[in-house]
Amino acid sequence: MNYEFSERLQKLPPYLFVRIEQMIAEKRKQGVDIIDFGIGDPDLPTPQPIVDTLCQEAGRPGNQNYSSSQGEKSLRDAIAKWYGVRFGVEVDPDTEVCVTLGSKEAIFNISQAFVNCGETIVAPSPGYPVYSGASTLFNEAKCVQVPLQEKKGWLLDVDDCPKGAKMLYANYPNNPTGATCDVAYLKKVQDWCRDNNTIFCYDNAYSEMCFDGYMAPSALQAGKDCIEFGSFSKTFNMTGWRLGYAVGNKDLIAGLKKCKGQIDSGAPIFVQKAGITGLELYKESGKLPEIIQRNMEVYSERRSVLVEGLRKLGLEVVMPKATFYVWAKTGMGSAEFAEKMLDVGVVCTPGTGFGPTVDGFVRFAVTKPVDRIREALTRMEKLF
Repeated sequence: MNYEFSERLQKLPPYLFVRIEQMIAEKRKQGVDIIDFGIGDPDLPTPQPIVDTLCQEAGRPGNQNYSSSQGEKSLRDAIAKWYGVRFGVEVDPDTEVCVTLGSKEAIFNISQAFVNCGETIVAPSPGYPVYSGASTLFNEAKCVQVPLQEKKGWLLDVDDCPKGAKMLYANYPNNPTGATCDVAYLKKVQDWCRDNNTIFCYDNAYSEMCFDGYMAPSALQAGKDCIEFGSFSKTFNMTGWRLGYAVGNKDLIAGLKKCKGQIDSGAPIFVQKAGITGLELYKESGKLPEIIQRNMEVYSERRSVLVEGLRKLGLEVVMPKATFYVWAKTGMGSAEFAEKMLDVGVVCTPGTGFGPTVDGFVRFAVTKPVDRIREALTRMEKLF
């Protein structure tokens, strides 16, 4: 029997990081020592208090049952409290918060909940591939990829966006560029979306990965005509735990909950209990917990070593104020540069994987120790 993919699945391009993983596996088979700056997966461990809570809670029989698609009440309460401490925003844990399986599924499911066939989704280019990929194709929607411009600090300019779109995605601190924004910018975007009856979806997964005194804002500080996605993955080095949240307008949250109710039964309860421990590390506004601050200091040092090294090699690089990504202008095509790097066992992500408008850029994730970063720079020097 011939099993043929659905037409929508055939239209979906191969997921960028799956292809990178395949290329890495092939090189390793050849005996190549790979230094991987490709996928944004933290190498630092999950904070021990979170791990300890998981171990304790996993052994409790009541925590081994189904949760719910909206998440445990205790975690929703903790998320609401965290928003008050971190951003000074009051949210209702019952109507304005939904626990998610990481932020990725929520970014996809919000489009499932609200976008109809033929409607338009606005996605930044470059941007997280889910915005323009699965969110669009699985809804048989149209995607307008709006170019982000280096001269505008990689900020999405709403004046470049089509009016009448059903949904708009934005993401700051930004993956892949590391660009940042302030509340005034978020208010401008939210006002534009309100005026144009467009759903504003804000991906804030990197809100806690900030350097040099910068603290990322929440879109909810500009108002609640939006839905914001957050994640425990990057803040607490919990990528494999698959835990996140959506916060915002109660009608948008209700739609997400209804969609999720047909698809999943919630994150494991013991994982949610561990997530509470992470959020409770935050004690005061404007200050990261000590354990998170130490992680950021590690990433900051790596960022500086890599940026300075790439500059010496002749690449144009801006020192990012947030995320653990370094966005570099290569002076050649993105794919060509990435292939040259792979020849010396160094993996970076071609910018074209994030959108068609940024050929000539690549992304490095500083998820390797300083000694490995220096080794990578030494290898790269042979190519320049």
